[in-house]
Parts: sequence; structure tokens; C-alpha cells
Amino acid sequence: MNAKRYLGIIIFLFVSTTKAQQNGPLISFEATTIDYGIIENGSEGSRSFIFTNTGTSDLVIENVQSTCGCTVPKKPEAPIAPGEKGEIVIHYDTKRTGPFRKTITVTTNVEGDSITALKLRGTVLPPQ
Repeated sequence: MNAKRYLGIIIFLFVSTTKAQQNGPLISFEATTIDYGIIENGSEGSRSFIFTNTGTSDLVIENVQSTCGCTVPKKPEAPIAPGEKGEIVIHYDTKRTGPFRKTITVTTNVEGDSITALKLRGTVLPPQ
């Protein structure tokens, strides 16, 4: 085989692979960690993870689970269209004193990469 034919095959495979990777839903978070910092006991514990569907079809957030009952996540119920933003709202119980590190597991319909780990951290001061 000559060099032009090899080059043609390589270009065809590259274009085919690239197009295959671009199809379907994709999720891109603005941040995967929320740092509450040092917060007052009983203060507002709600925060949001903002994401965008950077894919070519609807993104479905299938499940959102936290590592404990002190962290309550709320997922969007409707599919997120390509190019649209969504949010996963997290409420941490700020009456629990001391440092915390929690993980939120997000399961989506993204093929091959359906699970994303989101992190929370901070310290709640003792009541005054």
C-alpha cells in the first residue's frame, strides 16, 4: 500500500471516531466541588452544582445519591436539552458541628461515563 492510501484510512478512522464521541448527551459541571468554608451553626446550607448538556441529545439525570442523610440532593426531573443548563441543589444540615467532607454521586444517561462524583466540604462552627 502506498502512503496516500494509509493517510486516507487514518483520516477516515479519526473522523469516524471523533464524530462517534460527539453524539449523545454529555455533562459538563462548572465545578465538581463546593467549599462551604467555615460557616455558622444553623446557617443556610443550600448550594447548587450547575451543569450544561454539551452533547447532541437530551441529558437525563437518572439518580443523585449522597453518602449520608445530612446531605439532601435534589435533581432536575425533566431532561436537559443540548446546550441547556441545569442544577443539582444540595442541602447540607448545618446544625452538625465540625468539619465535613461529603460525596454526591450523579448517575446520567451519558454513554460510557454515566457516573460523576461531586464533593462538599467545610466546617460548621459550634452553636453560640
